[in-house]
Amino acid sequence: MDFKEYIRVIPDFPQPGISFKDITTLLNDGNMYRKAIDELKQRVSHLKIDLIAGPEARGFVVGAPLAYALGVGFVPIRKSGKLPYKTIEVEYDLEYGKDRLAMHSDAVKPGQNVLIADDLLATGGTISTSVDLVRQLGGNVVGTAFLIELSELEGRKKLPGIEIFSLVQYE
Repeated sequence: MDFKEYIRVIPDFPQPGISFKDITTLLNDGNMYRKAIDELKQRVSHLKIDLIAGPEARGFVVGAPLAYALGVGFVPIRKSGKLPYKTIEVEYDLEYGKDRLAMHSDAVKPGQNVLIADDLLATGGTISTSVDLVRQLGGNVVGTAFLIELSELEGRKKLPGIEIFSLVQYE
């Protein structure tokens, strides 16, 4: 299945030289959205997964339905200050500054196997920070799953030893 046909590419957004991959067109087509989640489910079904974690916001639209399809729990990873209970946080670099991601301190139990899901693997900053959060709580990251991977940005290099599943790759 060629999911690229359902992903809108917007040149020069959010700034000149960037080619934005817009998944809203895929999400808007219920049949293709279901097929994308089903395909990710098939690709990760060999893993022993206890939980799926997803960073906000588009990690929620990939991770939560994938968790539902696999019959496992979902853990939201949010920006600092957005979760109501005790949290752990990790700071990470953005292109023009820094940000922090947080997870509830009781979201992952030691020894649980966690798959991290998001819409896009680019430079790997968000996903490697998510891996750090899961590991701080004693969880085992058994893999990552994405709708899109921007191969030329080499985000895979920030995930050594972790299985990576992506439906669509752009060079």
